[in-house]
Amino acid sequence: MKKILFIMTAMLVLGSTGANAQGFLNKLKEKAKEKISKKIEGTVEEKAKEVVMQDAEEAEEAPAEEAKPVIPQAKGEAVKSDFVPGSVVIFEDNLQGEKMGEFPSKWDLIENNVEVAKMNGKMAIKFEHGSNTSITPLIKDGNKKYLPEVYTLEFDFFVSATEGHSAYILHQETEQDWVSEIFFNHDNINWRVIKPNGDQTDGNAPTESFIKQNSWNHFALSFNKRALKVYINNHRVMNIPNAKAPSWFYIRTEFWEDHVDYITNVRLAKGGVELYQQNAQTMTAIEKAIAETGKFVTNNILFDTGKATLKQESMAEIQKVADYIKKNPKARFEVQGHTDNQGSDKVNDPLSQQRAEAIVAALVKMGCDEFNLKAVGKGSHEPVADNKTAEGRAKNRRVEFIKK
Repeated sequence: MKKILFIMTAMLVLGSTGANAQGFLNKLKEKAKEKISKKIEGTVEEKAKEVVMQDAEEAEEAPAEEAKPVIPQAKGEAVKSDFVPGSVVIFEDNLQGEKMGEFPSKWDLIENNVEVAKMNGKMAIKFEHGSNTSITPLIKDGNKKYLPEVYTLEFDFFVSATEGHSAYILHQETEQDWVSEIFFNHDNINWRVIKPNGDQTDGNAPTESFIKQNSWNHFALSFNKRALKVYINNHRVMNIPNAKAPSWFYIRTEFWEDHVDYITNVRLAKGGVELYQQNAQTMTAIEKAIAETGKFVTNNILFDTGKATLKQESMAEIQKVADYIKKNPKARFEVQGHTDNQGSDKVNDPLSQQRAEAIVAALVKMGCDEFNLKAVGKGSHEPVADNKTAEGRAKNRRVEFIKK
């Protein structure tokens, strides 16, 4: 009714003539603008209050670091790496639940000191100033022979300057004897590796073109019986075909000037890509799984903690699925996202749905027909293993491609 009255008044004014009418029109316009402005401000203020209240409610439910999941724009060109994460977790630490300033509870100290800190939105291990600051995972029973013959090691590391830091990954055969030493910084990676016959091989490669400054970067390593490979931000930077098998490892940083290093999201897992496995063989495995069971199940599609953002190292696995789907254009698939039972259903159910949608979005960008793909989030309601163990939870965090 108020809108109708305003329009009628305006029409009457427009039908008048002379300076008085024009002056009245101008005043009317000013009052209208003022009223609309106040209404908009009030609406914005109310909306802001609603968002704050909603965020507060979600904060009670979700872990502190977790933001609202988003569907990423997957990049097909990112599939350059042959890295495949191991599927059976041996050790994992994202620092969630740790107390700031304390020593990280899942690690053992070798030299100097580290503490839990927050860097660029992530809980992390902060390496203090000093030479040869070193830590190693606390593995059950203090076992120093925990590395299997096929495994992968991953973590995120923060680069906050163009100089002043370095990091080592040292593989040990015994407490005294090393078998491989990997050193990397903002612009270079160097290595020394002992071969099974006792000979040593050295090398180096540039990394400056793809290391991100003032940002988190991803380190990945795979060892398969004798083949040692290293990847930084999905670029393979080291490929040793014949290396002596290690028994355990530790992480060491060194400093000069005023610099601090951070690492987080450490994941050590058994398994990985088969030695000299070709894509054709991998696709045969997918075809065999679908032919025998009607579905393909994988634990190698990974996301940022608490988010629906695909990790770049997952894209190689998704590409293999995309290749299969494009070879079978008439087949329809349900893409199911599954989580472990960490967190509530209120968080896990929508998160698993958004993760499934993210995978579908990536497949579509790789050339698959969206009509043949349906994203379904299963949350933690269909476990395939015991959620009481880290190994069981790792198996439950999976993606299933079910042929319909």
